[in-house]
Amino acid sequence: MSETQLTLPVLGMTCANCSATIERNLKKLEGVADVTVNYAADKATVIFDPALLKQDDIVARIRHVGYDVPVAKIELPITGMTCANCAAAVERTLNKKVPGVQQATVNYATEKATVEYVPGLVSRREMTAAIQRAGYGVLEAAAGELEDVEQAARQAEIKDQTRKFWIGVAFSLPLFLLSMSRDFGLLGAWSHQSWVNWLMLAMAAPVQFYVGWDYYTGAWNSLRNGSANMDVLVAMGSSAAFFYSAPVTIALTMGSAALGEHVYFETAAVIITLIKLGKLLEARAKGKTGAAIKKLMGLRAKTARVLRDAQEVDIPVEDVIAGDLVIVRPGEKIPVDGVVVEGRSAVDESMLTGESLPVNKKPGDELIGATLNKNGRLKFEAAKVGAETALAQIVRLVQEAQGSKAPIQRLADQVAAIFAPVVLALAAITLLAWWVVVGAGFTPAMIRMVAVLVIACPCALGLATPTAIMVGTGKGAENGILFKNSEALERAHALKTIVLDKTGTITVGQPAVTDIIANATDKGSGAADDLLRLAASAERGSEHPLGEAIVKAAKNKNLSLAEPESFEAVAGQGIIAQIEGRKVALGNLKLMDAQGVSLKALQADVERLQSEAKTAMWTAIDGELAGLIAVADTIKEGSREAVAELHRLGLNVVMLTGDNRATAEAIAREAGIDPSTLRQAQDGANSGRSRIVAEVLPGDKAAEVKRLQAQGDGLVAMVGDGINDAPALAQADVGIAIGTGADVAMETADLTLMRGDLRSVAQAIALSKATMRTIKQNLFWAFFYNIALIPIAMGVLYPFTSLPMMLRSLHPVLAAFAMAFSSVTVVTNSLRLRKFKIKSEK
Repeated sequence: MSETQLTLPVLGMTCANCSATIERNLKKLEGVADVTVNYAADKATVIFDPALLKQDDIVARIRHVGYDVPVAKIELPITGMTCANCAAAVERTLNKKVPGVQQATVNYATEKATVEYVPGLVSRREMTAAIQRAGYGVLEAAAGELEDVEQAARQAEIKDQTRKFWIGVAFSLPLFLLSMSRDFGLLGAWSHQSWVNWLMLAMAAPVQFYVGWDYYTGAWNSLRNGSANMDVLVAMGSSAAFFYSAPVTIALTMGSAALGEHVYFETAAVIITLIKLGKLLEARAKGKTGAAIKKLMGLRAKTARVLRDAQEVDIPVEDVIAGDLVIVRPGEKIPVDGVVVEGRSAVDESMLTGESLPVNKKPGDELIGATLNKNGRLKFEAAKVGAETALAQIVRLVQEAQGSKAPIQRLADQVAAIFAPVVLALAAITLLAWWVVVGAGFTPAMIRMVAVLVIACPCALGLATPTAIMVGTGKGAENGILFKNSEALERAHALKTIVLDKTGTITVGQPAVTDIIANATDKGSGAADDLLRLAASAERGSEHPLGEAIVKAAKNKNLSLAEPESFEAVAGQGIIAQIEGRKVALGNLKLMDAQGVSLKALQADVERLQSEAKTAMWTAIDGELAGLIAVADTIKEGSREAVAELHRLGLNVVMLTGDNRATAEAIAREAGIDPSTLRQAQDGANSGRSRIVAEVLPGDKAAEVKRLQAQGDGLVAMVGDGINDAPALAQADVGIAIGTGADVAMETADLTLMRGDLRSVAQAIALSKATMRTIKQNLFWAFFYNIALIPIAMGVLYPFTSLPMMLRSLHPVLAAFAMAFSSVTVVTNSLRLRKFKIKSEK
């Protein structure tokens, strides 16, 4: 079965039960493999078989159960139409042959097609392609023409809720003041006349049936689908107060007090207005949790300057194709990923990798789209465009992580699924207990029941985990730390052992010249630079990695290299070349013995270099020892600090390498991985231990990770380059791919670090710890709030006469106030993660 993943924005969810309802109904569709609905992000992610299920059917089912998928509208300028039949043909093509198009109308006179479509299902490019296949054309869109439909829909919803809230305030506030003033005897006898009750009814009705109508429709949709959500609780609570008061008003007008003497219109109105305020604040706060992803999407360049027919032409970035030659001037954004073919510059990549220093670029170097060209003109060949660019992959990865569910959320989901029915049962028990058992009368019992209904808050439970996940993953993305899903983020905080692949992770992964030792007795060349220049000249045509490292070192020093007059590669020994009339021999001990060169003068230096895991190459000129050039895979900048930081976090650090034991130990010592030392954490407690696992074949790395897991010392992470270490990364509890920019294989690991800096590992773990701490705080608040306040609303504190009456007999207005701000508290706490400093913490 070939499965497709579809992510859609969903409007109308008011609590975690709503997301559960959508999930349950979508899973009933034939062809659906999995569904995840994120209440905090207002998104539904569906994995399905397109052979069995159409995308439009998924949208239809979401709408059928009472929720909405926002629709965008776009105008396409059509070319090639010659009559009304042409317009009909284009209209038919869009309506019948393009999935995701809801309605299309084509005006032959204006030569424009107006299309309503679902953004997640179809793009402008796909509509254009369908029209072109039908034999017509579409003029190119101006940059920035397409709007962020999801954001526009959210803003429209907030605007609508804001308007309704202020209408609620306009009626509820004077109604509340009138009612309270009458109850406290601040108004005259006139206020107790029956017409005042009718005035209160008239003031409460717009709030109940206009401002609060969303709760009625939401409750109906929920009950129709066999569940109960927050809307059911609010609708029942406010309706109980309103519809109790209405017949009391009628009876009092007719001169009868048999149904009661007090009305609660202000209670119903204030409940709805306060909860509307809470949902409004929640919606605004939820919008901020996705700020990081919007910031990433906003990084993309709108246009690109490409060479077409030897002319520089500005085109929409969507129209750049692989192979285009793109020109970027100083101060401009790089539009797509590519490779420099001409020019040199420094490029600011901080917006994607978190690296603060600009990166120098020259011909042959890779460029990442959305980064900023600082000070030079660059011409590059476009390599990855559209959805293949590093930025697009990052956005997709973050969206998927934010849409996934963490294991810690399961308990909250299970509670939310039965929450509303349980509250309804408790409300019924409260009514019967106070009315029948205690004998307090129907009205006081009804008021307590209303308080129970409106104080219960399933929203806080539903928002506790996803809002923190959204902010945490977004914060990570801003700093080049990409979690593949929320489960990886959760696991990272519980890691106990970090396995580091040596090559490319702790070290640079490429040999480099580390030492140049000239023989002091050599009077001909002597100086280290001259020794390096001659050796590099001899190695100029070599393809051996050690020879390339020597040539690179000479070029970095701007040494002028000579052309070899003759060159001979001696298998297993080294090279012999004629440079500027001198015979230069460069290689190992066997080569020197064959050339009859005495090595005693530098024997001690060779032993020292070898103990440091460096490859020492002897150099002789005209049969005399000229010096030594040492080459090694050097430690990355920051590796030693990274290992120390991991130890400070109490983590065990294991270095995995195929090198022999002596070489492995030398590299480990340089990186601060010393098995003989048990370091102390900052708080004085024992920090993590170090281990070295040497002589491991590439294919055995996964087995070593499995062996560490079997020891039962906790979760194990594997840090590698994301490509060569794929089996080990997959075996680890958390696979961490570390690389640079566009080179990173994002699909390989659970956690991708955009910078080739080992310090990012500790930073990612620290972010995971902070996010999990926030989730636990949110869950504690959500559970504590409901566990503590629902019994108070039921009246369990009434017997304690020393307590204030507001606690002994909780008024529904106070209950609504508490409910309104409970979910806002959770979201606000999650937003604090935006201020988290990306640095490791114990």
